[in-house]
Amino acid sequence: MPRGRTRFSYSRWDGTQAGFELDADDVLSEITDDLLYHGDLNAALRRLMQSGFRDHNGERLAGMRELLERLRRRRKDELERYDLGGVYDDIAQELRDVIDMERAGIDELEREARESGDARRQEITEQVATERRTKLDLLPPDLAGQVRELNEYDFTSSEAREKFDELMDKLRQQLMQSYFNEMAGSMSDVSPEQMARMKDMFAALNQLLEQRERGEDTTESFQRFMEQFGDFFPGNPTTLDELLEQMAEQMAAMQAMLNSMTPEQRAQLEGLARELLEDMDLRWQVDQLADHLRQAFPDAGWNRRYQFSGQDPLGFAEAAQLMDRLGDMDQLENLLRSATNPGALAEVDLDAARELLGDDGARSLERLAELARMLEEAGLIEQREGRFELTPRGMRRIGQNALADLFARLTQDRVGRHDVERTGVGHERAYETKPYEFGDPFNLHIERTVRNAIQRTGGGVPVRLRPDDFEVERTETLVRSSTVLMLDLSLSMPMRDNFLAAKKVAMALHSLISTQFPRDYLGIVGFSEVARELKPEQLPEVSWDFVYGTTMQHAFLLSRRMLARQTGTKQIIMVTDGEPTAHLLPGGDVFFNYPPVKETVDATLKEVARCTREGIRINTFMLDANSYLRNFVERLTQLNRGRAFFTTPDTLGSYVLVDFIEQKRAQRQRGARSA
Repeated sequence: MPRGRTRFSYSRWDGTQAGFELDADDVLSEITDDLLYHGDLNAALRRLMQSGFRDHNGERLAGMRELLERLRRRRKDELERYDLGGVYDDIAQELRDVIDMERAGIDELEREARESGDARRQEITEQVATERRTKLDLLPPDLAGQVRELNEYDFTSSEAREKFDELMDKLRQQLMQSYFNEMAGSMSDVSPEQMARMKDMFAALNQLLEQRERGEDTTESFQRFMEQFGDFFPGNPTTLDELLEQMAEQMAAMQAMLNSMTPEQRAQLEGLARELLEDMDLRWQVDQLADHLRQAFPDAGWNRRYQFSGQDPLGFAEAAQLMDRLGDMDQLENLLRSATNPGALAEVDLDAARELLGDDGARSLERLAELARMLEEAGLIEQREGRFELTPRGMRRIGQNALADLFARLTQDRVGRHDVERTGVGHERAYETKPYEFGDPFNLHIERTVRNAIQRTGGGVPVRLRPDDFEVERTETLVRSSTVLMLDLSLSMPMRDNFLAAKKVAMALHSLISTQFPRDYLGIVGFSEVARELKPEQLPEVSWDFVYGTTMQHAFLLSRRMLARQTGTKQIIMVTDGEPTAHLLPGGDVFFNYPPVKETVDATLKEVARCTREGIRINTFMLDANSYLRNFVERLTQLNRGRAFFTTPDTLGSYVLVDFIEQKRAQRQRGARSA
C-alpha cells in the first residue's frame, strides 16, 4: 500500500479537547514490568504494540491485536454482503436493454413501412427486419461475442446505437480504471490522437521494464518518459519502481476479482476485456505489461482470491473499488503482522488506514509508530545492529520507575515521621545553613555570611564582617554502607510468580542507593545452579536460569569477596524462594540434590560463618516459607545474628526498602552520637 499524504485538521481550542499527553517516560513506564520480567526490550516494545494502552486522558490506544481483529471483521462483512455475479449480470442486462431497444426500433420501422402504403418499401423493410432479427437471435451467449457482433451490427434504432456506444465507452473506462486506476482519468479521452499517445506510452513503459529486467540504469529513461507521458500519472511517481509498484498492485487487484469469480463468470469477463482492449488496439501492449509486472513483482498478490457469499450484486466499477479495498486490507494486515518494532509502522498509509479502521484506528497506528522515536529522542533507548537497547539514562529511568512503584505502595507512616538529628561533622552536604556556633565545622557559606553583614550595616563598602554574621553549611554525618544483593534466579522464581517482584526490588534498590546514597556500595549476585556477579547495567535484561538448583554457598562466597574490597557497614540482602539445594565441590563441580542434603546445608552454613567472622550481616527475605526454608533460615540467623522476613511478591519491595532506609537512618544516628 503506497504511502499517502497525511491530512490534518485544526479547530480552535475551547478548553474541552483532550490532548495526547503520552511522553517517553510514560512509554517506558508502560513496558517496565514486561522488560524486567522477560529481560528483552524489543520484545517488550512488541508486546506493547500488540496490546495497546491508555494515555493520561483515559483515551484507549488500540493495539495491533485489536486493529487486526477490526480488519478481519471488516473483510468478513464485505465478503458476506456482496455477490460478484452482479458484475456479469449488470453488463449482460445493459446489453439486453440495447437489444430490446433495437428490436423495438425494428418493429417501429416495419409499422412505418406498413402505414406508408408503399408495397415496395414494405417488402424491403420486411427483408431488412427479418435479417436483423435473425442476427440478434443468433448473437453469441457470451458477453465478448455479443460486444463483437454488435460492434459490427448496423443498428436500426439510433437510440439503441447511442446506448450501445455509451455502454462501450463506460465499459472501456471501467476496464481501464480496473487495470490502471489513477490513469483512468487520462484515458477517458478516446480520440484517435489520444489513443495513439496511449499506445506510445504503453510501448515506452514496456521498454523501460525490459531495461529494468536487464539490470540497466533507468534513471534518465524514466525522466524522459515522465516528461513525455507524465500527464497519464496524476500521482506523480518519483521513481520507476514506485510507478510500477502502483500499477502492479492495481492489475493484481483486477486479477483477484477474476480469481474470485466462478469459472463461467471469469470466462465472460476475460473475454469481454480482451474484446474491449482489442477494440482499443491495446491488447498486446497491456498483455505484455501484465507479463512484465508479474515478473517484476511476483509478490503483488496475483493469485489472491476471495470467497463471496452475499446477495448484493456489484457492478463492474463497484467490484473494482471493492477489490482495491480488500487489497488494501490485505496489505495493511501483512504490514501489521510483520511489524517487529514501532518504527516499522511508519510505512502505513494513514489515509487508507483511516478508511479501513476509522479515525481512532489510524490515530492509534500513528501514535504506535512514534513510540520508539519518542524513546530514542529522549535518550532512553538507542538502535544497535538493528535492535533497540537501553541507554544508561534509560537504565536509570527503569530503576526510578521500579523505585517509584514500590514507594507508591508504602504509607506515610511506614517511611516518614522519624525525626533524625542530621547535624554532624561528616562530609555530606545537607544544602542547609545555620548561624555559626563554637565547635561547628567552619564550612562557611560566603553568600549568606556577606548578606548578613549587609543587612546589619545597611549597605555600603567596604563590607565588614563580624562573628555574628558567620553562617555555615550543615553537613550530615557520613556513614558508608556496603551492600550485596543476592538475587535468586532459579527456575522456581518465575514458576511461583516471584521473579518480577525480586527483580524490581533489585532495580529499585540500585536506583535508591545510586541517587540518594552515592557514597554507598551496592553489588549484585545472581544465583541458581551457580552464582555470578551482575553489573547494574545488566539488570534490566537479566532473566531467570532454565536450570534446577539453588547454590547459596557459592553466592555467599562471591558476596563475601566483593565486600572484602569495601569499607563501612557491610551487609548481604538475600531474596529467595527456596532452600539451598546445590553447592560447589572442591574441584569446582556442582553438586545438586532435592530435597537438600546435609552436605549442601553444611557447606552453605560454613560460608555463612565466614561472612559472620568478617562482620557481614545477612538479612534474608523469604518468598516461600516452606518448612525446609524456615529451618535453614533459622539456623542461618542464629549463626549470623541477621534478620529474616517472610514476605510475598506484593510486600517484598516494601520490606526491603523500608528495612534498608531504617537501617541507614539508625547508622546515621549512631554516627552522629559518636561524633
